[in-house]
Amino acid sequence: MQSALRITTKVLPGNKIEIQVPEAEIGDRVDVFVILPEKVAPKKRSAVDILNELPGRQLFKTTEEVDKYLKEERESWER
Repeated sequence: MQSALRITTKVLPGNKIEIQVPEAEIGDRVDVFVILPEKVAPKKRSAVDILNELPGRQLFKTTEEVDKYLKEERESWER
């Protein structure tokens, strides 16, 4: 029966990997399969979606609220 050994390792500088096979002897022939992890494509989001996710999101829900705030702010400068 053919045996198999699963080893997880990290890619080293130079895009190299190093594995140790204690069950093998010097000169043994082995097959090596490298399975790369699936890379999930980043989800594309609109600027509005990103802004909506920020803490506090929006201070004002309507343009009227913005106008009222700006009016009150300007009036406070004149006092």
